[in-house]
Amino acid sequence: MRAKYVMSEVFLGLWRNISMTIAMIITMAVSLTMLGSALLLYNQVDVIEEYYQTSLEVVIYLDPEIDEETTAQIESELNQSELVARTEFESKDDAWDRFQDTFKDSPDLVKTVNADQLPAAFRVKMEDIDKAPELIAQFQERDGVYQATNQKQILQQVFDILGGAQKLTLVVALVQGVAALMLIANTIQVAAYSRRREVAIMKLVGAPNWFVQAPFVLEAVFAGIIGALFAFGTLVAAKFLVIDGQFENLFSLMPKIEMSAVLMLLPILAGISAVISAVTAWITLRFNIKV
Repeated sequence: MRAKYVMSEVFLGLWRNISMTIAMIITMAVSLTMLGSALLLYNQVDVIEEYYQTSLEVVIYLDPEIDEETTAQIESELNQSELVARTEFESKDDAWDRFQDTFKDSPDLVKTVNADQLPAAFRVKMEDIDKAPELIAQFQERDGVYQATNQKQILQQVFDILGGAQKLTLVVALVQGVAALMLIANTIQVAAYSRRREVAIMKLVGAPNWFVQAPFVLEAVFAGIIGALFAFGTLVAAKFLVIDGQFENLFSLMPKIEMSAVLMLLPILAGISAVISAVTAWITLRFNIKV
């Protein structure tokens, strides 16, 4: 009987303040969407790093006029180096095939390049990619070497950009979260004030504080969970319609965001919204409203 009464009061309270309830749900949804985006981005940065860590190489590009003897000498020195795990020679034709395969989803880019523009190279798998600068220093100034690049150093710029986007998303989520907390507190105050006579009667007949406070707290929790569901739906839609749809070619060189990573956000966002909403409502009732 008590549970039925509390739940009826919850839905009645939400309906009484429908405009503020909707505003609270929308604010919570926006905040949790930004938080979910930050968590997805954080996880994806780790996935990208792990994905490329196993395939990062040092690429030693050769001069177009290099002779076979110099090429063989460089290859021999690479194979004898303690820093090198494996060396693979890539001819101009091999480089052209790799380029076409890598950018097969960008035909306009492929048309701007021809096979003669791509130099032959040695693709060097390191024993420890962190020692790549040492190997590059040994071969950078060698005769016949046009350029030596460290793929980890190049990708580090991408990781830095993703890290900056991650921090920005967290800041926006924090600001939105503060706005959501203030709106929850204000909604609870208005709801309690509109039912002050009912609260006074329940206190007079000896109702415990938790029984009086429960409908207000559950209102906030219910609105928070709805906001979390909207946020989750937005993230799912963004994955399929935006990332896997409009920007599929842009992220073709990156590992895709797995659906399992998105699904993991549902209990996380729902749990965070429920706890924050309940705590905010309880503190508001405890320190601002006499019940």
